[in-house]
Amino acid sequence: MRCFIWIRLWRRVDDYATWRSENSNRRQRHGRYGRVSKPTGTAALTSLATSSLAAFSEISEQVAAYRAGRDVFRDLDATLDAVEVEGLPVWISVMPRHQAHTLLAAAKARLDAGAYMPLFGIPFGVKDNIDVAGLETTAGCPQFAYKPQASAFVVDRLIEAGAIPVGKTNLDQFATGLNGTRSPFGIPSCAFDAGYVSGGSSSGSAVAVAKGLVPFALGTDTAGSGRVPAGFNNIVGLKPSKGLISTRGVLPACRTVDCVSILACTAQDALSVLHVVAVPDGQDAYSRTSSQALTATSVNGFRFGILNMTVRARCAQDVVARYEAAIASLEGLGGAPVMIDYAPFEEAASLLYAGPWVAERYAAISDFAQSQPESIHPVVREIVTSGTQYSAVDAFTAQYRLADLALKVRTALDNVDFLLVPTAPEHPTIDDMLAAPVALNSKLGLFTNFVNLLDMAAISVPFGRGDKGLPVGVTLIGPQFSDGMLATMGDRLQRTDPAARLGAGSTALTQSSAVVPVINEQESIRLAVVGAHLQGQPLNKQLTERGARLILTTRTANGYSLYALPNSTPAKPGLSRDGGPGGIEIELWDVPAREFGSFVAAIPSPLGIGSVETEDGEVVKGFICEHYALAGAENITAYGGWRGYLAASSASQNNPTTAFAAQEYRL
Repeated sequence: MRCFIWIRLWRRVDDYATWRSENSNRRQRHGRYGRVSKPTGTAALTSLATSSLAAFSEISEQVAAYRAGRDVFRDLDATLDAVEVEGLPVWISVMPRHQAHTLLAAAKARLDAGAYMPLFGIPFGVKDNIDVAGLETTAGCPQFAYKPQASAFVVDRLIEAGAIPVGKTNLDQFATGLNGTRSPFGIPSCAFDAGYVSGGSSSGSAVAVAKGLVPFALGTDTAGSGRVPAGFNNIVGLKPSKGLISTRGVLPACRTVDCVSILACTAQDALSVLHVVAVPDGQDAYSRTSSQALTATSVNGFRFGILNMTVRARCAQDVVARYEAAIASLEGLGGAPVMIDYAPFEEAASLLYAGPWVAERYAAISDFAQSQPESIHPVVREIVTSGTQYSAVDAFTAQYRLADLALKVRTALDNVDFLLVPTAPEHPTIDDMLAAPVALNSKLGLFTNFVNLLDMAAISVPFGRGDKGLPVGVTLIGPQFSDGMLATMGDRLQRTDPAARLGAGSTALTQSSAVVPVINEQESIRLAVVGAHLQGQPLNKQLTERGARLILTTRTANGYSLYALPNSTPAKPGLSRDGGPGGIEIELWDVPAREFGSFVAAIPSPLGIGSVETEDGEVVKGFICEHYALAGAENITAYGGWRGYLAASSASQNNPTTAFAAQEYRL
């Protein structure tokens, strides 16, 4: 039904019928682009991935299951099955199964060899303007397609961390649009209602995550293309600071302001992926780095900028209601709202499409636009080719104006930690968008277009539903390299909604891990405990009575062994970095700095405090043991930790293994 409506509406564009017919015929000739016909209606929307992903509420839980022996190859096959069934218009192409298995086998070999693999076995989607070796890059235009010899830098980083790309996702052609309707591969609809737009241009990536097909997907975000679809599909859209993720191997939209975005169900998952991919790229002229950007910090007594009532009146009523509820929630977290002048932000936003920056879009595909203009979506063609009207003088004049606006914005934000805005002012139907493709799309960028031009970071988080039951998102925006802080505060805000769910599924947000802010080194010290100080063990009170706080349970990196120390009261283990297999259970506690000295003073020999590396590569203070005490001690590494050893000891009598014999066995 929607197909006929689409054709009827687009006949208003002179050559649209010819363009669509040619692209439709080519698409059907190439089976690699997936399924052309799709089920419609509620049944199609609610059939979330039948793969094993539904068993997990977060990436770390899934990785832990694979490390513990869950069949990762079987889960990968189930994901590929689900992706193939979904097909078009969400997925443009699917990774060949043999190639996916080859990648996973290589990752498994690296894991077994002791490599750090924080994303081992995690499947992910890739927006089809980002190169993946072995798959065509179409940018939403079949005639433009090419097969890259290498993957984009960001994809390579994810593969190195153990993640597996399972396919390329649909997009507004050449990443030009915020609505998701500008693709010859079909229109991905909102995961909650087939009559509404999915948002774009990272449409397929957002819908794939919302439907539970993959835990995360890559998008791009030049003008809001990662945030708008996230807001429309009840997921998180993290738009990093410019240059934090390399764009080498990404087809440019506006190269000077392009960003690779991360779409995930939680801020913690998005931040975990960011930690993997936010590394300097010496071959990308726009690559930047900042340790501050990756630091998850929570601001106490914070101030946040809000829109005045005049600007709010330009939004749909249900969007305003959820926005004002978000303001109230932030106040409940201790924040103070500050009204800001939105005029300089909006003027900066207008420069992206009504200024010479659109010439960058033309520069990216100028040869193709000149040789095959009829192959480009009519609306996209009109936008991109309009870039030819701007002169070098126009470009410099606009840069001067942008600098003036940036100064005004900095002044406006001097007294706040971040700005809170609706992610989009309304959620249009597909029919309405097709009837007014330029005007409605422009409206969707009201709160997004300025962010990259002004060198800011942003994250869109879900915050409830509107009048029609559709998701409503809000966006936190801060200065460059405030990514970690925004993720932390966005996560705190989202978790104030007791009805929050993950994507289009039924899993409660509360079943996933919150973003854990890093410690303030002036206030507390993070400590790894491995034995009698674990929660529930006899010496744990030495931590709790000092006001220490349990942060998480994790494991050591490879290279560690655990020994049961003889003649210790209460019973204690000793941790040694002696080349053992590692993977030993530990707890990370934040100990108030003022109490740390007295805690260390109470530790008896042969134990002491040194540095311990976690399985995630973090180095913290932790319990270690002097080597002399290990002679004759039982090597209990095989039990996975002190609790495992105690449980086994209480169940049966174990034959002790000497430290010497354990070392001989490992050799």
